[in-house]
Amino acid sequence: MENRTKTKQDKFHKCFGPVFEKELYDEILEIGIYNDINKGDLLIDIGDKLTYIPLILQGAVKIIREDHDGEEILLYFLERGDTCAISFVSCINLKKSIFRGIAERHTEYIMIPITKIEEWMVKYKSFRRFIIDSYHNRLIEMAETIESLTFMKLDERLVKYLEAKVKIMRSKNLQISHQEIATDLHTSRVVISRLLKTLEKLHKIELGRQKIQVTNL
Repeated sequence: MENRTKTKQDKFHKCFGPVFEKELYDEILEIGIYNDINKGDLLIDIGDKLTYIPLILQGAVKIIREDHDGEEILLYFLERGDTCAISFVSCINLKKSIFRGIAERHTEYIMIPITKIEEWMVKYKSFRRFIIDSYHNRLIEMAETIESLTFMKLDERLVKYLEAKVKIMRSKNLQISHQEIATDLHTSRVVISRLLKTLEKLHKIELGRQKIQVTNL
């Protein structure tokens, strides 16, 4: 238990120590609940009642939306130092989640109860700025997603997607299936496999079983 607390404190300090006032920093450490999930686990699901917002300490989470037919589309990624500001809005309005958050790799985070959010927004300037900035960033990312769906060709979207995956995974060796990419990009596995083969012929990537090595994007 002591080691877990020490881990929580060290990682929280690296991510948020320079961001929050000391009083807020101490409050979060006191009441925040440390948790971790493995790759593929849910951080939040569609229809969940939101009782907290997560502060990501390590790892990455992809946020997806589901249409009426059950088809999914990737909206954006959360990384270390991020929070899901959309969940913040749902918390304040006591609404159920309309998004799904899935861990891209082992992810650690601190859960902040909604009972404190409004109080901290008034009490602490740094928290108010953090939430507003986070919300602004998520809106920009969703706008970029809409723009890419509307104006970019699928091969361009695929390259952008692979670049983003390399960034959030901090590795050029991606453990990912063609079907997972197809789901995230809202298209078919056959089309994705064909485009990946083209990138391989151009020496941009190297394909393996459930694996893609990015070499020259």
